[in-house]
Amino acid sequence: MKISVKRIARKAGYTIGKLYINGLYFCDTLEDKDRDLTQSMPLNEIKRIKVMHQTAIPTGVYSVIVNMSPSKKRMLPRLLDVPGFEGILIHRGNTADDSSGCIIVGENKIVGKVINSTDYENRLVDILKKESEITIEIC
Repeated sequence: MKISVKRIARKAGYTIGKLYINGLYFCDTLEDKDRDLTQSMPLNEIKRIKVMHQTAIPTGVYSVIVNMSPSKKRMLPRLLDVPGFEGILIHRGNTADDSSGCIIVGENKIVGKVINSTDYENRLVDILKKESEITIEIC
């Protein structure tokens, strides 16, 4: 299964995107500020540019698993081997303050926010937990 997140609005404190599953639109996304990081950058450059809890993950392709999040206490999609970041999840929330590098799912009907996030998280987890191979492309 292939997930794609296409970042469409890069703002001062947040980033809005569209999430697709196997090429079909699923929902909107909200991330921290996109600081033009890429997966191919040297790790020391990523660490130099990154602002802790305020930076979207580097663009690139990552493997995804669905497992129990120790911090959230529920099954969530987890991105693996994101350079310069740890514990990157796809989960519910409403603003970039809820992100800390993670990808928030929902509907972008309010500037700088997503709504109906819990429903989209639940639906996404239900879809992904049935899959054995999942990748996500952030672009």
